[in-house]
Amino acid sequence: MRNGRERRRTAVVVCLGLALTMVALTGCIPRAGDGGRVGLVYMDAQGFYAGVRKGMQESVSSLGDEVQLLELNAQGDASRESTFVDTVSAAGVKALVLSPVSTTASIPAVRLAHESGVKVVCYNSCLTEEATQKYVSAWVLGDPLKFGELAGAEAAKYFKSEGIDDPHIAVLNCETVEVCIQRRLGFEKALFAELPEARIVTNQQGTTIDQAVEVADRILSAQPRVDAFYGESGGSTMGAVRAVHQRGFVGRTVVFGSDMTADLARELADHRVLKADVDISGTEVGELAARTTAQVIDGEELDDLIVPAPVRLYSTPEDAREWLTTRPDGLP
Repeated sequence: MRNGRERRRTAVVVCLGLALTMVALTGCIPRAGDGGRVGLVYMDAQGFYAGVRKGMQESVSSLGDEVQLLELNAQGDASRESTFVDTVSAAGVKALVLSPVSTTASIPAVRLAHESGVKVVCYNSCLTEEATQKYVSAWVLGDPLKFGELAGAEAAKYFKSEGIDDPHIAVLNCETVEVCIQRRLGFEKALFAELPEARIVTNQQGTTIDQAVEVADRILSAQPRVDAFYGESGGSTMGAVRAVHQRGFVGRTVVFGSDMTADLARELADHRVLKADVDISGTEVGELAARTTAQVIDGEELDDLIVPAPVRLYSTPEDAREWLTTRPDGLP
């Protein structure tokens, strides 16, 4: 039965992709089973979102028998996301689970879903505060301020141990989404509380690995002193680590990062460049999102709009090795 469901789900995704390409809004989507359909959007294909997908797929039974997941990787494209949301809303999905590409540009599509009777559940990112209150039933979120504070406190601890009272830190950001801004604010709060003479020498966008490598390399070339990078996302963090290696700055510049992946866990185990990584498990978020979606579909009243996801600090080689051992598939 499970294999049959997997085949049906794959067929749904492929068919929906054709529908989007051909702008045939509902004709290609197969008839729902008894459990109906749920739309699921990922912002991109990085490790966290792969974990969310795994968590949702493994917990899909909590949504009911024969539920079909209609999935899309939005690839950071708000128009692609909007087309998908329009499609699944017209197809009569019971719920839409998404990490919106933009707090503002994603509002019209989510509003349409809400007005079509679709329950909307955000995870990770969401809309503006006003729009979230109006159109969203629940938001699975690891506290982004706490997330940043954990990294900032660990950075302060490291520099104190090295006898550096005024570290110069470069930030690689993903601040097109609000949670990344909050991560940085938390990082700065904890860092400056312990090291008031610390400096953020630059803050530049570098969300994906390739982009972050290029930006970090330019920063290392332009800045006379960079003691550390703070990466606000997994791509930012990995890009910073690679740039440090490529420049031959191992032992000179370290990295404090976000969003664990198998590659980052291996770098943390090595511990020469990556000194700490803060993570919210994508798999756990996917599981929480599935359970929460089931609750809102059933009409249950939630205690709060925000459904908290655990935030964890990994700061030692032992932490990294345990992470790798417990996740043989490499998904966070």
